[in-house]
Amino acid sequence: MKITHVEVHRIDVPAASPPFHWRDGLSGSAPVGDGAVLHIGTDEGAEGVAVFARPGAHSMLRDLVDRVFRAELVGADPFQREWLWHRVWELDRIHELPLPTLGLIDIALWDLAGRYHGEPVWRLLGGFRDAIPAYASTSTFAGVAEFLDVADQCLELGYRGIKLHAWGDPSFRKLADNPLDDLFETLPVPAPPQTGPLLVHGPGAALVEHDLLWYADVPKRYAEAAVGAGEQGSNLGLPDEKPVFRRLFYIDWPMLDRHRDTLAPHLDAWLDMQRPDHPAWIDGAGLRATYAALAREPVRTRPYFNSAPWGGHWAQRELGFNPDSPNTALGYELIAPEAGILIGTGPETQAEVPFQLLCVLAPLSVLGAEVHARFGTSFPIRFDYLDTVGGGSLSVHCHPKDPYMRGRFGWAYTQHETYYLTLGSTGTKVFLGLREDADVDVFRKEVERSIADGVPMDPEDHVLAFPAEQGQLFMIPAGTPHASGAGNLVLEISATPYLYSLRFYDWLRPGVDGNPRPLPYEHGFANLETGRRGEAVARDLVQGPRTLREGTGWREETIGALPEMFYEVRRFVLDAGAEADDDTQGRFHILNVVEGAGVTVRTAAGDRHDLAYAETLTVPAAVGRYTLRATAGGPVRVVKALVR
Repeated sequence: MKITHVEVHRIDVPAASPPFHWRDGLSGSAPVGDGAVLHIGTDEGAEGVAVFARPGAHSMLRDLVDRVFRAELVGADPFQREWLWHRVWELDRIHELPLPTLGLIDIALWDLAGRYHGEPVWRLLGGFRDAIPAYASTSTFAGVAEFLDVADQCLELGYRGIKLHAWGDPSFRKLADNPLDDLFETLPVPAPPQTGPLLVHGPGAALVEHDLLWYADVPKRYAEAAVGAGEQGSNLGLPDEKPVFRRLFYIDWPMLDRHRDTLAPHLDAWLDMQRPDHPAWIDGAGLRATYAALAREPVRTRPYFNSAPWGGHWAQRELGFNPDSPNTALGYELIAPEAGILIGTGPETQAEVPFQLLCVLAPLSVLGAEVHARFGTSFPIRFDYLDTVGGGSLSVHCHPKDPYMRGRFGWAYTQHETYYLTLGSTGTKVFLGLREDADVDVFRKEVERSIADGVPMDPEDHVLAFPAEQGQLFMIPAGTPHASGAGNLVLEISATPYLYSLRFYDWLRPGVDGNPRPLPYEHGFANLETGRRGEAVARDLVQGPRTLREGTGWREETIGALPEMFYEVRRFVLDAGAEADDDTQGRFHILNVVEGAGVTVRTAAGDRHDLAYAETLTVPAAVGRYTLRATAGGPVRVVKALVR
């Protein structure tokens, strides 16, 4: 018996109903597609089939049969299955066959043998049972409750085992929306002592009945540093496991912040524990009165820098930050979930309190009514520095588009960004947007080769590069591929979400642990904006300044605004000694001195704040009218951001 023909027939593959979702980082159930049936026939009429049921299978398999398989199979003995399997394995070394196709010929030949002998294949394989135990399997559900419900249904159907396809994204997690008491099976009910006070402490202590409630805290940078240094500690609910950054950002802090925010109106005291032997203490009424006052005057948050593999040294050299650190990569000027405000009169009588509580306790004064209605108590704009002066280029990456951000990651709004070049030159670069001739399939293949085989790629084959001229603003709506090149100081003026950089390429650079940095490129390609390319990128995303209004010795310019972005960026240009007037008109402003010595900000209520070069200031909505006066000694430029 000889094989005489090998054919491929197209079949429709229906979409799953209902559709399902796999874990983050993988696509869900496939839509309707064109599957295939591999048909092998012989000179004696025996035949066998194998089904390749996935979208796109027909064209893929037909190409392989026409190009590789038919010539190998025709004339062969169909019962020499092991030899033919060996030949497929050898051909794979040359043709790099798609993994799902490797077993199709073997399946079809076993089917042919079963049909020829009139026996089911399981019996030809030596089987002796006509039934085997089965387990149930899940897709990926949004929450624990759905998994528990399906598990109960499977038990009722008689299944003894169940396989869970849980979240498992190696890079990201959806922000936890659980209340803190979800971590307790039962809350403790401590017996009151015979004499003296009973002290209950820990992250969930407020859940226990109490007479007085003190909140002891340290800024989040301490937890980041402790996890990075491998110090003793634990994530919430995992006391016996080594703490990890991912759980800190996506689980611990969202749960603890939400818990803290509900307690803030009722706290009896706040303790800043940065110096455990000398904590700074403020009573609850005083804390709330301080926040109420701050909500009506300009506020500067405490800045700090951390290190990253791409980091530069500008902030070390010019500002004196972190002189003993490897670099000063990311400067936290105003990132609301992590920012702190220093209150008090000096180092010995000073406490750092969360900026976010300002929005929780006085949202209308800080945000303004319209912004509060849109964003709740979330402060929606952040200012931070990306320092690559003397460092390396950032990874080429994008950020999630709005539906993806909401559905996959749990933020109510997405991560639009802008880059303002505080320092740059025509010799340094900003990567931004796809080239007109970019082929996304080729881009993906090069990304995958760089990850799998360490093959370097040139991002400029796919992504445009612009001169990083000082004073230029680059607009980066969600989904736009981008990166700051080496040698720049970027003031990043962005939406507050900051945890979701969907990296495509990182220059084959190891992380701080010496291992390759994770590249969640599947997320990136799922969000990649392919519609805006080439000339449209330059036209829409690299805008020139447009004068909005002007006075004696000053003007205010719009330097970045897009319909799809909820905020815009403006810039004051002031001659030495010139004074410009402004008005919040019911929504907060954020200011940063990007050129010159600085400005003095004065409010109609009489508050004064001297703002120096590279510093950031929040002007709450309640401030209303205020002025900016340039210091003597030269012109000054001040960037301003506001919600549109």
